[in-house]
Amino acid sequence: MRNSEAIWRIVDARAEPFIALSDRVWEMPEENFRETRSAAAHAALLRDQGFRVTEGLAGIPTALVGEAGEGGPVIAILGEYDALPGLSQEAGVAEHRPRPGEAAGHGCGHNLLGAGAMLAAAAVRDWLAETGRPGRVRYYGCPAEEGGAAKTFMVRDGIFADVDVAITWHPAPFASVSEPESLAVQLLDVSFAGRAAHAAAAPHLGRSALDAVELMNVGVNYLREHVPSDARIHYAYLDAGGIAPNVVQAGATVRYLVRAADLPGLLDLVGRVRRVAEGAALMTETAVTARVVSAMSNLLGNAPLEEAMHANLARLGPPAFDAADRAFAEAIRSTLRPDDVVSAHRRFGMPVTDAPLCDRVVPLDARGERMMASTDVGDVSWAVPTVQARGATYAIGTPGHSWQLTAQGKAPAAHKGMVHVAKVMAGTAVEVLEDPGLLARAKADHAARLARTPFVSPLPDGLAPPLDMAG
Repeated sequence: MRNSEAIWRIVDARAEPFIALSDRVWEMPEENFRETRSAAAHAALLRDQGFRVTEGLAGIPTALVGEAGEGGPVIAILGEYDALPGLSQEAGVAEHRPRPGEAAGHGCGHNLLGAGAMLAAAAVRDWLAETGRPGRVRYYGCPAEEGGAAKTFMVRDGIFADVDVAITWHPAPFASVSEPESLAVQLLDVSFAGRAAHAAAAPHLGRSALDAVELMNVGVNYLREHVPSDARIHYAYLDAGGIAPNVVQAGATVRYLVRAADLPGLLDLVGRVRRVAEGAALMTETAVTARVVSAMSNLLGNAPLEEAMHANLARLGPPAFDAADRAFAEAIRSTLRPDDVVSAHRRFGMPVTDAPLCDRVVPLDARGERMMASTDVGDVSWAVPTVQARGATYAIGTPGHSWQLTAQGKAPAAHKGMVHVAKVMAGTAVEVLEDPGLLARAKADHAARLARTPFVSPLPDGLAPPLDMAG
């Protein structure tokens, strides 16, 4: 497209404050729905860049939107800034070195995700102003992607109702258009209520909630043999009933993540997990309650947007990493296993090489291993035509949700990859604004998919955002 190089120049010229934003968010990692400082930093930079800012979307204090432009199509560019518990790590060192006094860290690169998305939005804003073309660009600050499903609540509340196209990205080892594949997921807290008793003097009078949780886990583990191969079920204890072994525990709670290929399959599998919980309650003579905390839909693809994004990426080529970038990536890779590196290539359908950083654009028709994870971008993709890039920001082989990924979050290579993918997103947005035919094809593709499978929100009626994810 004729404006590709123009928008890339704008991105390069505007990059510095957004790189600084990514570093600042890395320095103050905040978990789901607690991203108050990160959200405030995003809102402040949006205002400084001339965006009209609205905060507190969908009842979520840390969700926000900044808009620029007038009339025309509405392009949403989605950012995130939540961190992960237990992944504190010093930046720029290739050894596990947690930062003193901290527990959270950006082990999924969301410090880069938000800043890179905002950089793309700011570049499109400048392009609209320079060209005088009608159109609006919005940066959506979306908290709590890591299980909190903020976008699912935002979609349910109509926050994307007038959006024409949504664009986003995620840090990765390779530069590519993301395959529109993810698992639908529901986060379920299961609580058992029993009867306390002296575990030695009168155990027959007790009814153990902890026994019920353990029996439920045994039952679900047997269930795993009889579910689709792409389903996933995980659990974690929220409350084991106390620390006194001489007390029969009267209450206990376990959190389950249930994943399936699509929403109908998810709801069926959740029903089976609930029935296992009911069985555990019967066996222990306890009472059971189950509460949905959050949920996310699987991703819905959009071929016209994916083709347009890949064309931008192909014209741009891979990021321009230098020898120092490759040396640090090699140091990180020395802490990994060979199968980490092989697995990374397989996920993207790429032949295995010794390159420590991305040096090739992944072909659009490359077919890697299916992504067995979940994202609340899925719900946006059902509400509006959506496309997602993968930006090459870390060493090939780095596991997601790891200290190694956190360690690379402020590296020069991460900054280069972030700016690179901002160019891809901005170029795709400009192409949609320039070409009414592309927008029409994207909307027709989306409508055809919805006609085959109408969208139903995975959230139960009346469920509020889980602003306290701890319970």
